Amino acid sequence: MQIRISWPADRITATLDDTPTAHALLRELPLVSSAHTWGEEVYFDTGVTVPRETDARQVVEPGTVAFWTDGDALALPYGPTPISRGDECRLASPCNVLGRIDGDPRRLASVRAGDPVRVELVDD
Repeated sequence: MQIRISWPADRITATLDDTPTAHALLRELPLVSSAHTWGEEVYFDTGVTVPRETDARQVVEPGTVAFWTDGDALALPYGPTPISRGDECRLASPCNVLGRIDGDPRRLASVRAGDPVRVELVDD
């Protein structure tokens, strides 16, 4: 399952795993939201509410596609956040892991707070 995430300066694709949260997100696509930034993380509201999965993680690799259940938001870390220790990607709280960004996640650095963000399914 692949999604496209677009904002005014660029766009990326991400490959999602077969998880309950990924399926809940896919049911709501396409969606448009407003970007927020937190250190080297982009996040935005999805309008999707799901429970935290048992394998939720707070520290993830750059380029992880995560779902922040505390904020009903997609969280896309590409580097350290304000609560990171060293170079790790530490999310605000444990998040459901949905998949990975295809290619270089540092392209997310061009997202600005308030940018419109569109998420849609990539048709095969």
